Amino acid sequence: MASFLRKKDIKIIEEISKYLQLFADLSQADVFIDCLLPKGEEAIVVAEAHPMTGKSLYSEPVVGKIAYKENEPGVFFCFKTGKPVIGSRGVSQENVSMQQNVMPIQNEFGKTIGVLIMEQDITEQVQQEKNVELLMETTEQLSETLYHVAMSEAAIPDLMHEGLLLFDRDYHITFANDRAKEMFEANGHLVGEKVDSLPFGSMMKEELDIQKGMFFHEFQLGKRFLQLKAVSIQRNNRTVGGVLLLRDLSELKEKEKQLMIKSAVIREIHHRVKNNLQTIASLLRLQMRRIDSQEVEKIFREIINRITSISIVHEVLSLEGTDMIECKEVIESVSNTIISSMKQSEQKITVHVDGCSLYLPSQKASSLALVINELVQNAINHAFVNRDEGFIQIYLKEQNQIVSLTVTDDGVGFDLEKAQQKGRLGLQICQTLISEDLEGILEFENNHPGTKVTITFPLPKEGLMT
Repeated sequence: MASFLRKKDIKIIEEISKYLQLFADLSQADVFIDCLLPKGEEAIVVAEAHPMTGKSLYSEPVVGKIAYKENEPGVFFCFKTGKPVIGSRGVSQENVSMQQNVMPIQNEFGKTIGVLIMEQDITEQVQQEKNVELLMETTEQLSETLYHVAMSEAAIPDLMHEGLLLFDRDYHITFANDRAKEMFEANGHLVGEKVDSLPFGSMMKEELDIQKGMFFHEFQLGKRFLQLKAVSIQRNNRTVGGVLLLRDLSELKEKEKQLMIKSAVIREIHHRVKNNLQTIASLLRLQMRRIDSQEVEKIFREIINRITSISIVHEVLSLEGTDMIECKEVIESVSNTIISSMKQSEQKITVHVDGCSLYLPSQKASSLALVINELVQNAINHAFVNRDEGFIQIYLKEQNQIVSLTVTDDGVGFDLEKAQQKGRLGLQICQTLISEDLEGILEFENNHPGTKVTITFPLPKEGLMT
């Protein structure tokens, strides 16, 4: 057992470890307890259990082995925040796809003294997801078996929501279910007529003769919007008949129309919000020019930058028409706007944004934009005082649904304790937004030279990293 823990903490972990085998058998998962090593960058496995009636991810014991921060960010996020991490995916040491759930183990003071980890093999689930994706991408095809079943069991096609037509080698319609007759009310019973008599028939016949495969077409018939899929059935390289499926898209088209209208309205609202925010910022700039106090002017400028950061998010929403924001682009825009606004005329301060793309819902994207605003403003106000040049690096990284964003400058360094004593508003804004909106943590580190700020938070379920 880890000797760096209090005796009472060790007793708590030993008590929980007695039930690990029960947990493993009930959940059919590998279960571990990890404890954080003193430096905080590594953890050690102090207990384990594997399902006795199921498959384990591990062929060798792992008690005493070290877990590293870069390999298991979910575990270390749980240690830092005391919050559970559910559904984090990764690859085990034996190269098996697995899902990891991490729960904090806390003592009587609420301190996280260890984490309980459950790991399940999701190889089959991942494969099923790939199969579903493959099926969605594969063109729908009907076999000759369906053709013969439909001919012999006429009741089956009548249960379908789609209209079904069958035709022979001479393109005469040999079968039409009730749904198809309803769609083509003007064409009588349809059976016995040639495909050419249908509104799309000649085109379909020509395409099937040329391609000897599948024909897809959407058309309007009266007030209906219909989707047609036709498949020719081949035997010995000759067409022996075919199948037509008709789907009524009228309701779907109407919903799409309404969605387009709503989307346009929403984009217009975001556009007007952006314009209103920019108008407020312009009015504040006019007011700022009448102020003699440098301290008050600085406060005005910071307020203007905060308003501008939010307006940038609304500008993206007005252009994209979606609630998901690509944050890397927003971060670049916010950073460059602040530098242009706040740097001294003789200063040369550059910012570089790198790493993977990050998509967040608009509310979280707005919070992140404000956080970046505060951190970049802080660097300009304090890191590059009396300096002609400065460099800010912003880096985005995601691993197992945990986002890590670092803001690094090459300035004079940062005294966090002194900043907290002064009660800086920017720091309070950052801590509140990261803790409450992003559900993450904020860390400062003197980088010698400069300062490194790390923001760590779990990726929302609707978020996506690429």
